[in-house]
Amino acid sequence: MKVFITGIAGFLGMHLARAFLEEGWEVGGNDNLIGGYRENVPPAAKFFQVDCIQREELVQAMKGSDVVYHCAATPHEGLSVFSPALVTKNVYLATATALSAAISTGVKRFIFCSSMARYGTNRVPFTEDLEPRPQDPYGIAKVSSETLIKLLAQVHGFEYVIAVPHNIYGPGQKYDDPYRNVVAILINRMLQGNQPYIYGDGTQRRCFSYITDVVAPLTAMATSLKVVGEVINVGPDRELVTINELAETIAEIIGFPLEPIALPPRPQEVRDANCSADKARRLLDYEPQCSLREGLEKMVAWVRECGPRPFIYHLELEIINKLTPRAWTDQIFNK
Repeated sequence: MKVFITGIAGFLGMHLARAFLEEGWEVGGNDNLIGGYRENVPPAAKFFQVDCIQREELVQAMKGSDVVYHCAATPHEGLSVFSPALVTKNVYLATATALSAAISTGVKRFIFCSSMARYGTNRVPFTEDLEPRPQDPYGIAKVSSETLIKLLAQVHGFEYVIAVPHNIYGPGQKYDDPYRNVVAILINRMLQGNQPYIYGDGTQRRCFSYITDVVAPLTAMATSLKVVGEVINVGPDRELVTINELAETIAEIIGFPLEPIALPPRPQEVRDANCSADKARRLLDYEPQCSLREGLEKMVAWVRECGPRPFIYHLELEIINKLTPRAWTDQIFNK
């Protein structure tokens, strides 16, 4: 079997590629390297430095693939309120183009990595039967992509699965990105000897997914008959914590004297966001193996080994006004 992974040089794509290679699959993938690194791609995987919106090049790259995992995106939920054109292009248009290429090359199954942003301000824990209520352009683009996948699957007859991973962290993650990955940002700041910044009062509640607890159920989706046509949350639904509690745990692991710096809340940020994993348990025999504390210890050890890095403000801010976070306009994460 041959699997093709869009965003293969990114965090999730890299780990999926490694997992499938270990299982004996032929692996290929593409990436435009906006949010990933060329060195992330396993040597045994065939790599194409192609943007997902380059349809003809993607068709050539996908040829012969049985399964496509569409991981590529600019998964910057907060930033999408201020850079909606960038995020929409790299989410919705990228999905439409990847779908077109996959259908043209006869791919049998298309697995879409959606986002918890699809649920928005629904009641928690989020269950897959809830009507999506996205609160930002990123979530809207993900839900629109899901709708397109379902429609084209009906017309062209391919199988699909919509996976909903959430708040993934772990070794290999881009930790110098100032726009996303709160775990990585907190660790990077503290290992630099700097107090972390926290948006709002820090009482926003989340569950966090260690990478191995996401890769296992995702790879199972490639062949399971139970998951076809389903939306499935992928990630732990226990150990719900506030951002303040997350920062305190990281500080304790590092041995850092924590006095976080408060920033104004970001527009459209959902206060409580956590998913139920009951459907994954039922269909995929899913059960998280890594506790939050254990995962954070592993992540701290990895960032410490690699060394803290300056934050790279690598994405364009399209809209700059009084609502745009100062963390981005003034690049204060490097101060």
